[in-house]
Amino acid sequence: MLRLVSRRVLISIPLVLAVSLLTFALAAVAPGDTARTILGENYTPEAYARLRHQLGLDQPLLEQYWHWLTGALRGDLGTSPISGLGVTGQILSRTESTISLAVVTTVLATVVGVALGVLSAVRAGALGRIVDVLSLLGFALPNFWFALVLVTVFAVGARMLPATGYVPLTTSPAAWATSLVLPVIALAVHAVAVIAKQTRDGMLEALSRDFVHTLRANGASETSIVLRHALRNAAIPVVTVIGLLFVGLLSGVVLIETVFAMPGLGGLAVSATLQHDLPMVQGVAVTFTVLVVVVNLVVDLAYGLLNPKVRVA
Repeated sequence: MLRLVSRRVLISIPLVLAVSLLTFALAAVAPGDTARTILGENYTPEAYARLRHQLGLDQPLLEQYWHWLTGALRGDLGTSPISGLGVTGQILSRTESTISLAVVTTVLATVVGVALGVLSAVRAGALGRIVDVLSLLGFALPNFWFALVLVTVFAVGARMLPATGYVPLTTSPAAWATSLVLPVIALAVHAVAVIAKQTRDGMLEALSRDFVHTLRANGASETSIVLRHALRNAAIPVVTVIGLLFVGLLSGVVLIETVFAMPGLGGLAVSATLQHDLPMVQGVAVTFTVLVVVVNLVVDLAYGLLNPKVRVA
């Protein structure tokens, strides 16, 4: 297992560097200019040139990237030229809401999706058709539209839950959970549908294998066959789907954060892009890349626990 982790970490290092370099290059050549954003519409050429020099924007692109990289390796992602605040601090202040939203949504979708998938595979019939219908609805419903419906019904109409905002976990666990209810439900519908469908298909395939008939012939209980053997064999593709969904949530929370006015990384990335805030865009992109690397590592570890062959691969 240690060998697997070490290999994945070594592979991830050049990946993070490549993403950071590509993001830096694309952000640098994108339309817009940080100096013009700061100066506004009325400025002199001398003031423009002086500000570009102060920000280091007149240096060659590779030299700018090298300065950023040497600072990033020391844990310093630079300073936003727009706000004047440290990029690392702003990202850390926004990370909790995004991670909370993605993690809670993934956990909820996994529990509900796997339970529905297993039940529909074991009992089939009407429950299986219900899972198919839910899957189609989950794929078809846009999460931002569903989020607006939830706000209208439960926040504006019933006044049961807050419509906007985010409360940190350390401030109040109860308020934290309450602030996440509506955005998590809005995001979880699609994820539950995907996981339930994948679990059901995997369980049906596993239950049709010869080892299941052998276990039944030897007198193994149905609960043991389903949960200890069939589900474990069907789990690897489900784990893969869960990992992909989590990565998708990291990039898909932008609209949900906007609807619920949550201070997350998605909104920070959008505002930084509009303002041509290169250090902030770079920092958010690297943060998302590291999160994706961590998720992939967790998925690989899950593979190793579910299938011993993966540990020695």
